[in-house]
Amino acid sequence: MSEKFNCHYCKNSLLGQKYVQRESFNCCLECFEKHCANACEKCHKLIGADSKEVRYKDRYWHSTCFRCDKCLHHLASETFVAWDNKILCKVCATQETSPKCKGCLQHIVAGDQNVEYKGTIWHKNCFTCSNCKQIIGTQSFFPKDDEFYCVACHDTKFAKHCVKCNKPITSGGISYQDQPWHTECFVCVSCSKELSGQRFTAVDDQYYCVECYKKFVAKKCTGCKNPITGFGKGSSVVTYQEKCWHGYCFNCRTCSANLANKRFVFHQEQVYCPDCAKKL
Repeated sequence: MSEKFNCHYCKNSLLGQKYVQRESFNCCLECFEKHCANACEKCHKLIGADSKEVRYKDRYWHSTCFRCDKCLHHLASETFVAWDNKILCKVCATQETSPKCKGCLQHIVAGDQNVEYKGTIWHKNCFTCSNCKQIIGTQSFFPKDDEFYCVACHDTKFAKHCVKCNKPITSGGISYQDQPWHTECFVCVSCSKELSGQRFTAVDDQYYCVECYKKFVAKKCTGCKNPITGFGKGSSVVTYQEKCWHGYCFNCRTCSANLANKRFVFHQEQVYCPDCAKKL
C-alpha cells in the first residue's frame, strides 16, 4: 500500500506530503517541477504545481500570464482568438484581422460600409474624388493612375469634347480628321442621318450622306445628266470649261470612243475625237 504513495521519480514516500497526481503515477512537488512542469509562454518560468495553468495547442501559460498580446487584458476565463501566433481578445482580434481603409488607415470592422476596388478597400465616406474631394461612395467613378475621379470631374479634366455640341464624350464617339464627335452629332447636314460607318462627303466643312450629296450638292454629268458623286464606277471625273463628265461618259459624239485621258476636240458643246473632228 505504501509503495503506491512513493514518488515516481525520487521514490521518496508521499505520505503526509504534498504531491501531484498524474494519469499513471504520482510525484513530489520537487520532482514535478524538475521533470513535468511546463514553461510559461509569457514569462518563460516553470508553471509550478500550485499555479493555475492554461493550455492551448501544446502551449502553456500561467493563468495570470494568459493575456491579450495587444491590450494585455486577462483571458484565462474569457473567450480568445489565436491569430498569427498571437493570443488576442475578441476586440483586438476584430481589429487585427479586419482590413485597413486606404483613406484613413483605420480598421474596417463588421458593420462599416465600405468600397473595394482591385483588392484595395476604403470606408464608404473615405472614398472621395481626387479633384473635388466629394464622397464618391458607391457611385460611378473613373480610375486614372493612382487617383479616382467622379464622373463630373473626369469629364471636365480628361474627356474629349465633341466639336459640334462641345459636351464631353464619355463613351464611344468617333474621330474624323483628328476631331472628336459624338456618334449622334456626326450627321448629314441635310437629312440628319448618322454618318458613322457610312459613306459620306465633306463640302466646305459640311457633311452629307451619299443620297443628299447626289440630290443637293453633286454636279451633274454633261453626258448622262446623273450626279457625279466620286464613288464607285463614277470615281473618275473629267472637267473642261466648268463642265463635268463621268470618266465613262466622256465619249466622242460621233464614234462613241472614250476620250478620258486622251486628246479631244470640243466643238459646239460637244466632244469629238481628233479623227471625227476633221470630218465636221
